Order: sequence, then C-alpha cells, then structure tokens
Amino acid sequence: MDGKTLPALAPPRPAYRGLRMLSGLVVVVLVLYAALLGAVWWGQERLIFHPETLPQDHDFGLPADIHETWLDVPGARLNALHLRLPHPDGVVFFLHGNAGNLASWFVNADFYRRANFDLYMVDFRGYGRSSGHIDSEAQLHADVRAAWDAVAPLYAGKKRVIYGRSLGTALAAVLAAEVQPELTILVSPYTSMTDLAREHYRWVPTALLRYPLRTDLALARVHGPVVLAHGGRDTLIAPAHSRRLQAVAPQAQLLLVPEAGHGDIQEFPAYLDGLAAALAGR
Repeated sequence: MDGKTLPALAPPRPAYRGLRMLSGLVVVVLVLYAALLGAVWWGQERLIFHPETLPQDHDFGLPADIHETWLDVPGARLNALHLRLPHPDGVVFFLHGNAGNLASWFVNADFYRRANFDLYMVDFRGYGRSSGHIDSEAQLHADVRAAWDAVAPLYAGKKRVIYGRSLGTALAAVLAAEVQPELTILVSPYTSMTDLAREHYRWVPTALLRYPLRTDLALARVHGPVVLAHGGRDTLIAPAHSRRLQAVAPQAQLLLVPEAGHGDIQEFPAYLDGLAAALAGR
C-alpha cells in the first residue's frame, strides 16, 4: 500500500435501512398471501360445504309413508328419504343447502302431504349417513343426476318438480336444464359461486375457485316455469341474485318475502302459500 489510511466506511443511511425493512416485509406478506391462496385452492371444500354426519345406525323415526333409500354412485353410497303418497300429483326432487343433513332438512313433510306431492331428498357425499366426500363440481352434478335417474321414472306422466335451496340451487338449475321438468323452484339462489366469492372474499382471485356453480348459465337454458323465492333480509345471498336470475329467465316468477332472512324463509306464510300455488299450477 502507499501508506495512506483508508477512510472508514460510513454506516448505512436510515433511509436505506428502512427500504430494506420494507422490502423484507413485502416479501413476507407475499409469501403469506401465496400460502393462504394455496390453502384456499386445496381446502375450499371446507369453505363451501359444511356437512353434519349421522351415525350409521341413526333412526330417523319415520312415519310409514316416508321410506329410507340408498343410491350407489362411484366411490360412495348416498342416503335419501322419500315421502310416498298413495296417489300423488307428482314429486318434488329436493336439493338442500350446504350445511346439516336429512335429519335437519326433511322436516316439513306435512306441507307436501297437503299439496299431494311426494318428496325425495338426498344427502350429498359426507352428509348424514352418506359415505364418501365431495371432490369436484362434476362429481356433485353426476351424483344429482344419478339420484334423478333413479326417481324420475316412477313419475312418468306426473308433475316433476326440481327444487333447490341455497347451495342446491345451482345443482337444481343444471339438472333442470338437462331434463326440462314441469317446474323448477330455486329458493335463496345465487347467480354463481364466483359472484358470491367476489362479494364475501374480495381478496381471493376468482380463478382459484374450483366450484364456479353457474346457476345463471344453467337457468338461461330452462324452458319451463320457474319460481325464484328469496328473503328480503337475506344477508348471505342478497335478493339481487334472484333479480339477476330473473333477467336471464324472463318466464321466472319472483317471490320476495320482505321479512325473511336466509335460513328462515320457510317459516313465513307468504312463502308457503306461494310454493303451494306453484305446485298447484296457479
């Protein structure tokens, strides 16, 4: 060396240290966000479906006109209840919501007895006494179609009604577009699960959704009578969804129950009267 003393290195400037800390924080946030999106992708069944299981020896305590049946599908066995009257005018094929099971959904048989309609309701995979678990939207539609194909032939020449409630409305709309029943009833419906995700989970890219459940696209292909019923105070699925669905199915009748919410619409006479009128063809 030339004998000169090298100057000491200056300590990092505060602004530089702050920038490094901010960059590190951004990286951490992005990693956590990516991990969260990965969890959504792989675990969205747990976000959408909330089954309640029943022991295999569960006793529904059924009256004589309600029969417990089973349906074998690939990889699972589905449990169903079937109200069968002596001389029904038709059947209501009922697809229930995302929580509970047959024990909590099959609770209003007297209404259908008075209307003189049989009622068929199946538990999805993993619900109630049904085995298996839900893996895809295609699987759901295939199971629903298998249940329909097992029941519908019993009602040749009679009124076949496909009824969907909440989660089940997209499944009902797709089935109705395929088989064109005499009546389709959608209660507390949504235009699509994609739209619901935008409303409730704005931070999740909709491209991650493996269950788009497009009620709107299917309903546009239903040619027969349609009834849309919605609670005016529904905060989970806003009544605007029914109004948008009515726009794609102009023949649809909208039954709005102003005081009802999402889970209690069946407690209001206006809904029950409207449902009875639709079943009777009035």
